[in-house]
Amino acid sequence: MAAADLVEYVAKSLVDDPEAVSVEVINGDEGTIIELHVAESDMGKVIGRNGSVAKALRTLLKVTSARSGEPVSLEIV
Repeated sequence: MAAADLVEYVAKSLVDDPEAVSVEVINGDEGTIIELHVAESDMGKVIGRNGSVAKALRTLLKVTSARSGEPVSLEIV
């Protein structure tokens, strides 16, 4: 899925430990959920101050999911 690849690329660019980044795609009844797993020490970099980076990632997902018409959500774990 292109959205999952996008999330993984951006997350690996932000963190200090890119090897610890993993993305899991879960297809559900209400759309697709992308779970982003990062190292505990990199959690703040992915979320950002006041959630700004997480909001930006979710905005990118909205744009990419608009093409397919299927809702996509992001969970940072």
